[in-house]
Amino acid sequence: MSFVSHMDLALKAARAAFARGEVPVGAVLVAPGGRVVASAGNRTRELQDPTAHAEMLVLRAAGAERLPDHDLYVTLEPCPMCAAAISLARIRRLYYGASDPKSGGVAQGPRIFSHPQCHHVPEIYDGLAEPEAAALLRDFFRARRG
Repeated sequence: MSFVSHMDLALKAARAAFARGEVPVGAVLVAPGGRVVASAGNRTRELQDPTAHAEMLVLRAAGAERLPDHDLYVTLEPCPMCAAAISLARIRRLYYGASDPKSGGVAQGPRIFSHPQCHHVPEIYDGLAEPEAAALLRDFFRARRG
């Protein structure tokens, strides 16, 4: 079976978040066999919910406590909260675009998956569509700083 990336859908969700005035992060949850279970962009402002990150929204939309054999595509390195949720959901593979030196929780900062308390560590693939994901974030914050 050949690899099929779903990062294009995550970027689409990130662009939609940008258009809503949200930090442009998108996530896509994919079931075994390649079916897209859920796609979402950040909605923290819209929902007035600090936990409404793209990753959290797709995990909630799946409607299951555990998601073994599911893959998650995210345009930005997950924060510590999202990384912990990814572990608890038992996600099989995590693909992400841009790294997040300020708030990341996978390769930066607390490195959630390296902790002994971490119950499950997904396979991690970084840098997928990194230039596009990073450009979206740069454009968003540049526009906000005016």
